[in-house]
Amino acid sequence: MAVTSRTPSVFVSGVPSQLGLRERKKLRTRMAIRRAAHRLIAEQGYEATTIEQIAEAAEVSPSTVCRYFGTKEDIVLTDAYDPALEAGLRRRPTGEPPLESLRYVLTRTLPTFLVSDEEEVRQRTRLLVEVPAVRARMTETMSDTARMLARVLAERSGRDADDLAVRVFVAAVLGALREVTLYWGEHGQKDDLTDLIDRALDTLEGGMTL
Repeated sequence: MAVTSRTPSVFVSGVPSQLGLRERKKLRTRMAIRRAAHRLIAEQGYEATTIEQIAEAAEVSPSTVCRYFGTKEDIVLTDAYDPALEAGLRRRPTGEPPLESLRYVLTRTLPTFLVSDEEEVRQRTRLLVEVPAVRARMTETMSDTARMLARVLAERSGRDADDLAVRVFVAAVLGALREVTLYWGEHGQKDDLTDLIDRALDTLEGGMTL
């Protein structure tokens, strides 16, 4: 992901101090597992990296890895962006059009969090392009994000989360983000990711001119 003028250049990563001791310990364990996995995959490739190797590198048991992450694909794909996206949406003005609210959050709020994980984001995107199992799992795991977005947008609009218009809108936005990610990866991650998101949302808003 390219760092732009809209993206803060400094982000202090780590475990939030407001969490309780138990929650902090669990978060540290998750972070250790993810970092070990990303390091091993960078060194020896995705297919060659096993759960047992990840566990050893993270200094936990294989059963602990499986307890925190159901599959190896989940280790690669799991991030903490949904809570940031939800919090950002809830801070937007109630009467603001949904697409405008999402544009603001995706292009101005989330990059703050992405900067600290830039290399992981780049590696994850490479794997999405190169490993069919990771790409397939991403499609499955996006359902959690879809439910969150539907819930928040339904609350803002007075609609039901299962309303067809809400579901279609959420599916369109997430589909656009998926294609942005794949396009970025397929083209060598050279473009500015934030600008690509902006362009994709422009297409959703105005349609495609033939």
